[in-house]
Amino acid sequence: MRWHSVRLMVLTVSILFVGGVAAVAAERVLWTTSKVVGSAEPPDPYRLELAYPKLKLFEPLSAGLIPGSKRLLVAERPGKIWAIDASSKNPQPQLIVDLKRTVYGIAAHPQFEKNGFLFVTSIPDPANPSEKGSRLTRLTVARETLTADAASEKLILEWPSGGHNGGCIRFGLDGMLYLVTGDGSGIADSLLTGQDVSDLLGAILRLDVDHPGDGKAYGIPKDNPFVGNSKARGEIWSFGHRQVWKFSFDAPTGQMWGGEVGQDLWEMVYLIQKGGNYGWSVREGAHPFRPERPKGPTEFVAPIVEHPHSDFRSITGGWVYRGKRLPELVGAYIYGDYDTGKVWMLRYDDKAKKVTEHRELCDTQVRIVEIITDADGEMLFLDFAGGGLHRLMRQPPPKSDAPQFPRKLSETGLFTNVKNYKPAGGVIPYDVVAPLWSDGAIKDRFMAVPGDSKIEFDAVTYPLDAPGNMPGWRFPDGTVFVKTFSLELEPGNPKSTRRLETRLLHKIQMPGNDDEYGAQVWNGYTYVWNDEQTDAELLDAKGLDRVFQIKDKSAPNGIREQKWHFPSRAECALCHTMAAKYVLGATTEQLNRDFDFGDGKPKNQLRHLDELGYFTKPIPSDAKGLQKVLVDYHDSKQTLDARARSYLHANCSHCHRKWGGGNAEFILLASLPLAETGTVGVRPGQGLFDLTDPKVVVPGDPSRSMVLHRMKKTGLGRMPHIASNVIDQQAIELIERWIRELK
Repeated sequence: MRWHSVRLMVLTVSILFVGGVAAVAAERVLWTTSKVVGSAEPPDPYRLELAYPKLKLFEPLSAGLIPGSKRLLVAERPGKIWAIDASSKNPQPQLIVDLKRTVYGIAAHPQFEKNGFLFVTSIPDPANPSEKGSRLTRLTVARETLTADAASEKLILEWPSGGHNGGCIRFGLDGMLYLVTGDGSGIADSLLTGQDVSDLLGAILRLDVDHPGDGKAYGIPKDNPFVGNSKARGEIWSFGHRQVWKFSFDAPTGQMWGGEVGQDLWEMVYLIQKGGNYGWSVREGAHPFRPERPKGPTEFVAPIVEHPHSDFRSITGGWVYRGKRLPELVGAYIYGDYDTGKVWMLRYDDKAKKVTEHRELCDTQVRIVEIITDADGEMLFLDFAGGGLHRLMRQPPPKSDAPQFPRKLSETGLFTNVKNYKPAGGVIPYDVVAPLWSDGAIKDRFMAVPGDSKIEFDAVTYPLDAPGNMPGWRFPDGTVFVKTFSLELEPGNPKSTRRLETRLLHKIQMPGNDDEYGAQVWNGYTYVWNDEQTDAELLDAKGLDRVFQIKDKSAPNGIREQKWHFPSRAECALCHTMAAKYVLGATTEQLNRDFDFGDGKPKNQLRHLDELGYFTKPIPSDAKGLQKVLVDYHDSKQTLDARARSYLHANCSHCHRKWGGGNAEFILLASLPLAETGTVGVRPGQGLFDLTDPKVVVPGDPSRSMVLHRMKKTGLGRMPHIASNVIDQQAIELIERWIRELK
């Protein structure tokens, strides 16, 4: 083990005489040299602040304004729709109706105060076989009581449901109802509907809900672009959409803005035009995706701006700001991202057809699922995970004496001698049971908890209702995790080892955040080692790729080129998520193993940290019995099932769990019985990849098992899709054998 070369004294020893017998007592060495403070980025000009600190909703997905009032509507995912008095400092949600199924969108009729009509989009209730797809319905709300009887619900339109169901609905400036359908698939437009205008999928529809006609519960406006085309659905306003997640109308200009969730590389902002073709799935944004596929009837419309997946992962469309509180932003289109919590703005010159300003406003931990405007034109950001409504606020100016973030690893206070790789006192090494594959790299891990602060053991339990959820540790402000990646440029020759990068994960305590919903701030940074191996310099926020020459007898001329990706700071947040408890390695299940801390006497890591006083309370007496769900998957003495499940847990489950960020619905946590993971015999939801009748896992048949197929791929479709360019051949053999022997 590389760790055995790290001779770090992490404790002091005192001799106590008890009954004439010498006893050794461990004392914690305090880490007091930290210079990792603040952020490496310039301060954000804005921040998000809870508009109603006591308001807590459960998984809200949609919100909107009741016309002619200051009341808001909010729909929770499981089906409850609430009214909220936005004029109150402490509004109490009033239940309008509970539909008891997943609600995607809500919109009050422009004449709601007269007719009480509330329009809702939802997906099928599995317990109700009569619901065959996504649906648009209308409820009648009693205006006096703001309540509705579910029996008043009337079906307006139904369309096939699938991986992308759209669901956003808004009334336009023309009084028509606009509705997003989504492409109905999980990956690569498997239904080939994006360019097909003969169905309702992959489109934005425009309906006249006030004047039904032709035996329908709605009318088709005569000025819709495809009215009269026998090969197209007249309801379509625009098409070539994968998944527009929220759109809006800007009253002064009449423009319709939308945020389009991409697949592999890009997230897009569009101006939605009548009859516009937005390219999916021939293109992803402005880039080729499946260029050989048939194109629809109109020319492609380019995005206004695009974000690579290193910055945005799941865009949430916003609004053009027309409020009064932030006059410097008037006329700017403001939007966000669900996965990264970032908020950006742009200004667009319609005459010149170009963006004149485009920048980030703030980087948050809010799961921005919807952005709305209130009766005063001020924006509110809806948080799916926290259940609150946030408002955009100016950031106070930074203090002039604020410390500078360290630009070199030697300036962090984590090492007393970087060249000799000697950690500072109180910076404690550790190792994990089941490591993440990192393209064959050797990894050294350290944990630095400042001063005498303590860790809350197994205290982070959110989300409680997530299948297979295991608690995480809550770390104090200023905690830093350190991981150095090294490569042997000649495999098998330790003398050829070169340090490539040292990554830091830094905890910043959010003011006023009690972690009730698991929201924390962890910033990731990469320091790139110099050629002399004497120090490492902080990489900028965008990341970096480098190619290294590896001696390999099987390669041409005995040299193999290996591309190494140094992650951007945004990419760090894609794995270190709320659902995964942020810190992937320092968990009970991963640290429950023996480790040599430098004295030649391996100890259980959990028990050792407990003895040193790192936890707020003593951990249970049987450390080895705590969450023993993982094994070293390289250890052939362990069972095949335990090894395979541990590998999938370590390498895949931070995404493939509830709210982990993976688009697929299955769960790869080793804490769940295999039958409850949604993998065995389940059809893949993200594309078939030319396999014959594939399932996520097909017992006895590796060739039809998508998990294995995606592990074998490089480039498009590879899993994991970030942080790896080299196939883990040993893992391929392990998972292939496991699937073959599954009964």
